[in-house]
Amino acid sequence: MNSSPQSALLFISLDYGISKSLPDQIYNQIKEAVLTGRLKPGARLPATRVLANQLAVSRNTVVAAFELLGSEDYLVSRPGSGTRITSHLPEELLMIRSQPKNPVDKPADVGKISKLSLHLGGDDNKGRHHTSGLRAFRPGLPDLEHFPFQLWSRIIGRFWRNPPRDLLSSGDVAGYLPLREAIADYLGAVRGVRCNADQVFITSGAQQAIDLVARTIIDPGDDVWVENPGYAGLSSALMAAGARVNHIILDEEGICIKNGRHKAAGAVLAAVTPSHQYPLGITMSLKRRLELLEWAEEANAWLLEDDFDSEFRYSGKPLSALQGLDQTNRVIYIGTFSKVLFPSLRLGYVVVPESLIDAIANIRLAVDDHPTLALQPALHAFISDGYFSSHIRKLRKLYIERQGLLISALRQYADGLLFAAPNDSGMHLVASINPSFGIDDKTASQRASNAGLIAPALSDYCTGISLPAALLLGYAGLSHREIDRDVRFLVNALRR
Repeated sequence: MNSSPQSALLFISLDYGISKSLPDQIYNQIKEAVLTGRLKPGARLPATRVLANQLAVSRNTVVAAFELLGSEDYLVSRPGSGTRITSHLPEELLMIRSQPKNPVDKPADVGKISKLSLHLGGDDNKGRHHTSGLRAFRPGLPDLEHFPFQLWSRIIGRFWRNPPRDLLSSGDVAGYLPLREAIADYLGAVRGVRCNADQVFITSGAQQAIDLVARTIIDPGDDVWVENPGYAGLSSALMAAGARVNHIILDEEGICIKNGRHKAAGAVLAAVTPSHQYPLGITMSLKRRLELLEWAEEANAWLLEDDFDSEFRYSGKPLSALQGLDQTNRVIYIGTFSKVLFPSLRLGYVVVPESLIDAIANIRLAVDDHPTLALQPALHAFISDGYFSSHIRKLRKLYIERQGLLISALRQYADGLLFAAPNDSGMHLVASINPSFGIDDKTASQRASNAGLIAPALSDYCTGISLPAALLLGYAGLSHREIDRDVRFLVNALRR
């Protein structure tokens, strides 16, 4: 019998200095692996000849151990399928596994856990981690059916079939230079960002970019501003760096500078989403942008601009980034490809003022050395060959259609219960719940979850304020048929 690649790995150590026989030692160690769950029911064991070679013993020694395990119903051998752990576990094993664990084994009782880690697991992070496989109505999930995966695989293969040898040892702390150059050119042409490749750092998504910025700027106890309501992942990263987070309210023009001055006039950083505020979808007015830049200069503070889905604007003139208005080099610009291409790509970037390049490089070297190079060359080719821009144009057309379908489906099936107004950008809508229906948005979100749907409550993004009850409904990743079907599912779940 030949060893299969699916055979279980056995970690068996034989001691020739004890009286116990070698077959007994093999028997006991395999039995212990089964009893402790390290070997699962149905796991295939290596062939006796292969295991004997690995252990440097005779095949008869292994056969004797296997026969003893088989006599106690731990193993079963069948022609063509090899020797496996039995699927019907012995009563002894069932009894051992059914015994309650000692409370001392609980992680909380073993060693100290930081107060910060416990705090970050609280309400501020609700809605960030969604069950994999669920699509409706997950905010921020892009369309995955229309991504050119065959083209993408050809680009990857073209590069990695014969990669430059200097890329196989270590990488630049800032990332693959051709990709950084392509990003700088793209941002200058499309978003009005003024930068060169030296200012661009490739990251594992926007979250790592926020973390790098926070570690570079913030000392424990420093005040920062975040939008309220706002993205919990941003607040968490700032808190993890030791910041004292001040949640600043919004009005129809964006973050309220007056409220920020009242709470923490001397904050060292303000984190904002000016192009498309998350989650409300507000676009910060030019007047408010200039007011924010004026405050930053006055307070000698940095501005963190998260431009997370700026590619998807459906009407009106394209909006330039806040960074392009900055005359004093205080704006740090963050973007991501995960919401444009596909989430597991995990590639983003941060554009920093020249005065921060050395500092952020030092932090990067301390925590991450350099970003993985596996997909950066492919992404560079995807952008420089024009496929990225073409894909975005296709998605813009697709997403505005899907937004219209979602609004129509809500009018048809949820009339009098949910209402969502059109938005000229983004990948989700905020659907208000009719107050006369008599449920809050947390209850509505839980009913949706019970029906297998994701519809985060707006209140989960708020800190210390109350807004009218509403649900966030992402539409970008749903087909036309799914939008119609899942709106009906959602309405039925809420009415039930």
